[in-house]
Amino acid sequence: MTRMTVNGQPVHYRMDPRTPLLWALRDASNLTGTKYGCGIGVCGACTVNLDGRAVRSCQLTIADAEGAFITTIEALSRARDHPVQQAWIENMVPQCGYCQSGVIMAVAALIDSNSNPSDDEIDEAITNICRCGTYPRMREAIRLAARVSRGEERLAAAPPPGIDPEDAAANVDALTPPDDSETDDPGRIVSD
Repeated sequence: MTRMTVNGQPVHYRMDPRTPLLWALRDASNLTGTKYGCGIGVCGACTVNLDGRAVRSCQLTIADAEGAFITTIEALSRARDHPVQQAWIENMVPQCGYCQSGVIMAVAALIDSNSNPSDDEIDEAITNICRCGTYPRMREAIRLAARVSRGEERLAAAPPPGIDPEDAAANVDALTPPDDSETDDPGRIVSD
């Protein structure tokens, strides 16, 4: 059996029970916000929350996750109003962004269990690797997220994306085939 709850929805994966949770989430559930980084549990790009704990989904099989409640970045907050998301936007943390979903999930688990983490507790809990080196902005954002979660500060939520995740790819200009009547060079970026 490989039944669990993923982002609030009951799921039964009909895959080899030894399949890493990462691949079940990405390939079977199309939850591609959880990233593949190193495959050995070191970088943290694949971090999701399992029963409220941050775990590296590349190191956990779907059999190991049997009966668990899994939350991925897609379900952290559809309105983008989770304190960590707000703080990340406020401090302009992402650079390339590849590691960010894993870091955000690890920070969310930390803040949920400890709304006033010390620097040592942050260092112990957040071991994700950011190849762009945004660690100083991350640390400031973690402190801000903790203050927001404690109610000491307020931040405006980012505007909602205004698009249903299922329709996202259909509305990306780069993925929309050009109209046959267009005469622009297809190798050129044209702005309206």
